Amino acid sequence: MTKQDFFPAYFKEMNTAVEAVDHDLLIDCVRLIQSCKTAGGKVIIVGNGGSAAIASHVSVDFTKAANLRSINFNEADLITCFSNDYGYENWVARALEAYADLNDVVILISSSGASINIINGAKQCRAMNIPLITLSGFMSDNPLRKAGDKNLWVDSGSYNVVEMTHHIWLLAIVDFIVDDNS
Repeated sequence: MTKQDFFPAYFKEMNTAVEAVDHDLLIDCVRLIQSCKTAGGKVIIVGNGGSAAIASHVSVDFTKAANLRSINFNEADLITCFSNDYGYENWVARALEAYADLNDVVILISSSGASINIINGAKQCRAMNIPLITLSGFMSDNPLRKAGDKNLWVDSGSYNVVEMTHHIWLLAIVDFIVDDNS
């Protein structure tokens, strides 16, 4: 591939990933989130690294634009305290145990779908009977893709393609809810 071909090929790959989503699955995610709002619950969004940044952005948009309470677990003191006391692999599960309520919806994001702290968070959602939406990529049989009530998966092995696709899908859900409320 020449340098001249890089961007057209890159944006084609990105567009293909974004458009590959099952629109009915996105509607199912919207319904799950709207039922949480109706029941007075909140959306909890968690990820690592770039997925944590996505969680922060989307959480603020749920709160500000969609008028839906939403939190994320990106506070350094929370992460380091729970990691120190319970182990890094358990900090998400223990934070969910401390913060999640029955009417909430949890969104867990892992590009690989194999991050053990996120997988353990999914198990905690199951134990607490908290509805779970997962976003993952890479291998089609990754463990996170099987863990949620609704599972969104990106067919790509590129971190940036997976993360940006997750970001776009989640913001599309926010915008759908905003549009539905107007």
